[in-house]
Amino acid sequence: MEKRGKIFKKVIVLSLGGSLIIPDEIDIKFLSEFKKVISKNTKKHKFVIVCGGGSIARKYIDALRNSGVSEKLQSLSGISATRMNARFMNYLFNQDAEYGIPHTAKALEEYIKKRDIVFCGALEYKPNQTSDSTSAEIAKYFNTIFINLTNVQGLHDKNPLKYKNAKFIPEISWKEFHKIANGKKFKPGQHFVLDQSGSEIIMKNKIVTYIVGKDLKQFDNLLNNKKFKGTVIRN
Repeated sequence: MEKRGKIFKKVIVLSLGGSLIIPDEIDIKFLSEFKKVISKNTKKHKFVIVCGGGSIARKYIDALRNSGVSEKLQSLSGISATRMNARFMNYLFNQDAEYGIPHTAKALEEYIKKRDIVFCGALEYKPNQTSDSTSAEIAKYFNTIFINLTNVQGLHDKNPLKYKNAKFIPEISWKEFHKIANGKKFKPGQHFVLDQSGSEIIMKNKIVTYIVGKDLKQFDNLLNNKKFKGTVIRN
């Protein structure tokens, strides 16, 4: 992606985990609160919100994997799910449906010049990527921070949804985080706070990255430079 042109409000790039949009059924209570927080912060920010695929993507991917279909086609089905979720979020925010959602970086830049909030899914197919690495690429493009909103409060030394003794990690370097991310083998539909490609992008480009859970007060505090609970990844 090339660097973007002049945009006067600060652009915040946010990865909205599919596990928050549709963990199994659509979490409309959470999404309604999310809408309120985003809308009230548009006075000083513009938001590019990249939607994950959630349970829909995983169901598609698992079915294709079990049928012996290639990883590329598994990934393409996941991309389709992210775009469907992005369209749904567009409608939930009462956005003009005439323009749909952007599928390229160029279209995304045109949208964000005219709107305060732009939803998208994955922009294009690349090997070993999820919506998180798409978000990292977009943060690089706009030279801004990256916030990953997910279903855990931040980074832990092991999965806190499975292990009650998981240790919370409030801050970590890009290099150390990259080691953790690469300790896992990539597979389409994987569930980790940030994929391997995304980790490499934020490390190489020194993108300050935040991981925040579904407590939207913490997210709102972060947007307003107040103390919040979550993980920051930086030097």
